Amino acid sequence: MTDRPLISRVHLDIGALLLAAVLAAWLLWRPELIQGLPFGLRLPLVALGVWALGAAFARPLVEEAGMHRLETLVKAPWSQVALWGFALLLIGRAWLS
Repeated sequence: MTDRPLISRVHLDIGALLLAAVLAAWLLWRPELIQGLPFGLRLPLVALGVWALGAAFARPLVEEAGMHRLETLVKAPWSQVALWGFALLLIGRAWLS
């Protein structure tokens, strides 16, 4: 029996990439999830979305290119938390509207 983890890092990276793709497509389909908010709430949500989706999309490219400084930012644990937090905020916003 091997000591491999049940969910490997590759599976988490693929899951994050798929989640980012679904969220990006969902925002293209329903932009009113963010547009309907007042500017004071919209700006932080857009900034969080840009970071979360950008980090998820950039992670495979950064690992391939060997950009070590950017790799530490993209692979930070709070980057995954930002992605899932952004997803939960959008789901909550869609559920309330």
